[in-house]
Amino acid sequence: MIINHVSVGTNDISAAIRFYDAVFATLGIQRSHVIDGVAASYGESFEFWVGSPCHDKPTSGNGSHFAFTAPTTQSVDEFYQVALKQGGRCGGKPGLRPQYGKSYYAAYIYDLDGNKIEAVSC
Repeated sequence: MIINHVSVGTNDISAAIRFYDAVFATLGIQRSHVIDGVAASYGESFEFWVGSPCHDKPTSGNGSHFAFTAPTTQSVDEFYQVALKQGGRCGGKPGLRPQYGKSYYAAYIYDLDGNKIEAVSC
């Protein structure tokens, strides 16, 4: 594995933790670490971190896109619905994306800070 972890910034770590705890639960991903008031991580061997922006500069999303494996198409649907209920915005409704593969089923959301997150089941 060439990537150890990825990080996205947030302007409100408490809100981001609530958002990702709920959304990632739909994919079976648990929070693995928290630094009070600063950051939280999800996953084990590969970690996804959400934390306060560097140098105290506000974030509005950085144009990054992260895709997480979903165990089923139903979990992709649930990921999307929970994300919207938690304040996320639609980045692409759940559905087949045959341009990426015959059985590529995905949904895209923007988190509370504008980072684009995908759940995919192939």
